[in-house]
Amino acid sequence: MKVIYILIGASLAVAAVFLGAFIWAVRSGQYEDTYTPSVRILFDDDKSIDSNNKS
Repeated sequence: MKVIYILIGASLAVAAVFLGAFIWAVRSGQYEDTYTPSVRILFDDDKSIDSNNKS
């Protein structure tokens, strides 16, 4: 029965760490740019094409 209490405590500790990491990411601005990732595929990457054609 003691093992269950240890596992519950460990799972709560892991959940608290992940919650802290999520709050840190939100406050540091990781999720502010919501537009650029959706249109990044539409932009051509001319540098990689030019470097392949020079060889």
